[in-house]
Amino acid sequence: MKRLAGWLFAVVAAMALGGCGYNTIQQADEATKSAWSEVLNQYQRRADLIPNLVATVQGYAEHEREVFTQVTEARSRVGQIQIDPSDPASLQRFENAQRDMGSALARLLVVAENYPQLKADANFRDLQAQLEGTENRITVARRRYIDAVQQYNVLVRQFPVNLTAMVFGYDQKPQFTVENERAITQPPTVDFGRGRVGPAPADAMNPAPAPAPAPAPSAPAQLPPAGQEPPASPQPAPGTSQ
Repeated sequence: MKRLAGWLFAVVAAMALGGCGYNTIQQADEATKSAWSEVLNQYQRRADLIPNLVATVQGYAEHEREVFTQVTEARSRVGQIQIDPSDPASLQRFENAQRDMGSALARLLVVAENYPQLKADANFRDLQAQLEGTENRITVARRRYIDAVQQYNVLVRQFPVNLTAMVFGYDQKPQFTVENERAITQPPTVDFGRGRVGPAPADAMNPAPAPAPAPAPSAPAQLPPAGQEPPASPQPAPGTSQ
């Protein structure tokens, strides 16, 4: 009888939990974890491409050491972050590090634009194509994670599922955020002549006219040596008027 009562209690509890949304919460929670894993997978793919990309550019632009150092340090900081997607502060640190990584990569590609032979290198073109494809995959992965978190957050706020979520401690999950939404709507200005990325200076579109060249100085008059008379002016031929 005790064993039968235990089975009956388990069946009733399973039905009650299923009817109040517990199983649905589990499915939504696993969906967010899966989507987050794909985000990390694509960011890791980008990080794996960076050493080869830096080495290729460095072969043509050895003197650009500052840019190479920035890329290497940004990649190192990304790898040192302990990420907890349920912690808003941890997620923000992760986003900041990835933003710095993207900025360093942008500076590296600007350097590459100044070397036509590098841009013609087959290895560099392949790495650049892989990097562009990875950036697209990151965008898609982030979008899917955002959708998964949105569905989960809506679920745990709906009645009566919110009661189950409250009992079992399922809180809302933080989303990806943009630090400066207005700034990202402005396309960056790339000035290859000055080797930088950012807003163009005021004089970039209206450069000052070049100064006119100074007239060449006239040759100084030749004076006779001391003690000699200056040469006489040529006399006109007879019969000609002066």
